[in-house]
Amino acid sequence: MAPHQRGLGLAGLAEEEKRGFDLWLLWRLLSYARADWHLFALAGVLILASTGLELAPPYILKIAIDNYLLRPPVAAQAGLVRLAGIYLGITAGVFLTNYWQAYLLQLAGQRVIYRLRQAVFSHLQRLSLSFFDTRPVGQLVTRVANDTQALNQLYTEVLVTLFKDIFLLVGITIAMLSLAPRLALLALVGVPLITLSTALYRHLARKAYRQVRLHLAGVNSFLQEHLSAMRLIQAFGRERANFEQFTRVNQDYYQATMQELTVSAVFRPTMDLINSLVIALLVWYGGGQVIQNLVTFGVLYAMINYTQQFFRPINDMAEKYTIMQAAMAAAEKVLGLLQEKPAVVDAPEVIVRPRWRGEIEFDHVWFAYQPPHWVLRDITFAVRPGETLALVGPTGAGKTSMASLITRFYDVQQGEIRLDGVDIRQMPQGLLRRQIGLVLQDVSLFSGTIAENLILGNPDTSRDRIIRAIEAAQADFVWDLPGGLEARVGERGVNLSLGQRQLLALARALAVDPPVLILDEATASVDSQTEQLIQQALARATAGRTTIVIAHRLSTIQNASRIVVVNHGEIVEQGTHGQLLAVRGLYWRLWQLADQEEKILQSAGKGFGP
Repeated sequence: MAPHQRGLGLAGLAEEEKRGFDLWLLWRLLSYARADWHLFALAGVLILASTGLELAPPYILKIAIDNYLLRPPVAAQAGLVRLAGIYLGITAGVFLTNYWQAYLLQLAGQRVIYRLRQAVFSHLQRLSLSFFDTRPVGQLVTRVANDTQALNQLYTEVLVTLFKDIFLLVGITIAMLSLAPRLALLALVGVPLITLSTALYRHLARKAYRQVRLHLAGVNSFLQEHLSAMRLIQAFGRERANFEQFTRVNQDYYQATMQELTVSAVFRPTMDLINSLVIALLVWYGGGQVIQNLVTFGVLYAMINYTQQFFRPINDMAEKYTIMQAAMAAAEKVLGLLQEKPAVVDAPEVIVRPRWRGEIEFDHVWFAYQPPHWVLRDITFAVRPGETLALVGPTGAGKTSMASLITRFYDVQQGEIRLDGVDIRQMPQGLLRRQIGLVLQDVSLFSGTIAENLILGNPDTSRDRIIRAIEAAQADFVWDLPGGLEARVGERGVNLSLGQRQLLALARALAVDPPVLILDEATASVDSQTEQLIQQALARATAGRTTIVIAHRLSTIQNASRIVVVNHGEIVEQGTHGQLLAVRGLYWRLWQLADQEEKILQSAGKGFGP
């Protein structure tokens, strides 16, 4: 029986989104930047230099107005030329420092995200199958692709440049207080309004970003599930219904995005309005001060410039907060994923042997994907080295679960499974799986060449061994393909027939020369002619190997050394084909049904033709 599938759904994702800003998350994110601390530090120095340079232009303009513009042109000309040169030099300095700090931040950020993506993908491959049973693939793709990209913005646009905004605000405040304390205090009247608006914006932006991330994961999950099942969708004419379903999912994402845009669109004009009000106050009050000769016109001009500069970092900080929120939402997912622990782990002390004979024992095994809903109950049997054992039974009886336990994709809750007398939990997982060749009904092939697909179990497999595996699997069609072993395989093997994919899967399993071979419905989905070819290949492949065959077509396992009949997770019968037919139990009933199906197919076949 296949594992119980339980997608998280939007409700589960929404539950994950409830955490707010978390310093622990931020600290974990910073740990990935330690290797590039020198790049971030150099960028920080450049940011400090850029901040100091950006504070100078208003003061230079103040000097130009107060010291030179009121003097006779001849006397003022030299001073103005000098100030213009200084102004241009400062502008060039700002350009260069901003360019290099942006370059260094992007370089460091991309290197951090590269390592983070590597860590996430590597971790995913180490997780047990039970993890993937409950996670939509689209959601995991979102973690590796979209969420790590959101974290890139955190490194390159927030963590270091945030300090620039703070330094700039402090520097502007000091400059304004130094020039004209009263005008500076008047300009700071807008701070309470800014604080209130920013607090409201942060609250709304946090909620909006969470909704966007929530519905984006929903869109990705929907696309992953339905695009991978396009053959089925078209076969059942589900195009329109699926389009309508996607429209609802896409509409939810669109509305969440529009809500986010609305929040952002309202905030900046609000800041501009407060900025305009403060400048109006400065013009009114400061203009009166100029008329009364209490301050110079150059001071008033510089104060207005500094006030405009003062609002820019505030706007930037608010926008960086939204980036921070997006990054925190992404960090919750990515770091949460990295905290997932494999359900199946190697023992502290493992047993390693150079070669295994292939004896398999189930000793009072109990197993459930979700205890206490038992899939297997007190299973006990043994397979001797070189013996062929067939597992049969109705759909959902637990046959595939047994195969998954032998390869230790899952661990048993009670009992033991032993290979050559050793509990497989005492063996390294990699070593155990190298002893087992697995051929599934649903064959997975990867984009690449035939050879690359055949050496998955061991990249160092020699060409001679690959050729022997192809011969043993009777996959001679490979030599008829353009390029032979170098022929390209499409995604999931779409350019090959189902029978060809099965033969390649068998050759792939044999290429590692395993002592144990597990065939899980290897011929269930092929035609009779291809099945006969596969059966001939299996007869050669299983010679001298311990073989476990899971089959619905009982005609394919008549010659098995022993047949174990499973029903509702329990062994109900064992014996040879003849012995089981003689007792007229469940196997006999299954054989009768299979015989009737074969006769119906033969009768139907005679009805076709001219």
